[in-house]
Amino acid sequence: MMQNTPDWVLRLRALSDQPPLRERVPLTWGGIEIGDAEPLVLQQIERAFSYQRATVLRKEPHANGWRIDGNLTESLARIALVMRDLKLTHVWRNEQLSVLDNRGGALGTMERAAVRPLGFSTRAVHLVGETSDGQFWIQQRALTKSNEPGLWDTLMGGMVSAVDTVETALERETYEEAGLQLQTLFGLTHGGLVQIHRPAEDLGGGYASGAFIRERIDWYRATVPTNCVPENKDGEVERFAKVSRESMMAGVAAGKFTLEAGLVIAASLGY
Repeated sequence: MMQNTPDWVLRLRALSDQPPLRERVPLTWGGIEIGDAEPLVLQQIERAFSYQRATVLRKEPHANGWRIDGNLTESLARIALVMRDLKLTHVWRNEQLSVLDNRGGALGTMERAAVRPLGFSTRAVHLVGETSDGQFWIQQRALTKSNEPGLWDTLMGGMVSAVDTVETALERETYEEAGLQLQTLFGLTHGGLVQIHRPAEDLGGGYASGAFIRERIDWYRATVPTNCVPENKDGEVERFAKVSRESMMAGVAAGKFTLEAGLVIAASLGY
């Protein structure tokens, strides 16, 4: 750990660890706490189910919390559809994320668009791409992205879906976002972890009221060979740039990068 931590690093750390904007109550399944949500959000979902004369979401009668009944994945699929109708979800992705217990074990899955309002923990992966002459490849997020369009990111950053491990997500996302095969990179290593706990709705980009981010980011570093130039494959990157360490740090300090990328970059530089 470096001495004299810069102000921009301290600011990122403060932004990454913030309390909820409003009260949240526990959400359980099978006696296991899997998330939390604002009472008003849960009441809206329960009321919508009452019109169907069925529910998979109930308030605990003698506790300050709510529970999900039935098969977890099936119940969450029904809840996600109700949340979409109530406009409580982010942009619908048709992508399932794992719902985790407090040890990181997968209990079920849910549509990605609906996990934030229910306070479920998610996982992501980032790749810091260096060059042999000490520069860094970074990407600008597509201007059409639903959240944080146009901000800068690490060479690759993506979610770990329910069908992935961190390693398979790293491999897939690196190819989809940057057109690079892991086996062509030099010195690929796991760099560490970054944790984020903060309200999501203040980020804009369509996050519904009550959304909260609980995310663990595994970050890796590798050297990109001189003859390899990143090329986006999935339409989610506006452009790539190769920049110096100083330029990258200045961009993070100026708020031109996403919070997640800024934290990963700070950690990769030893802060």
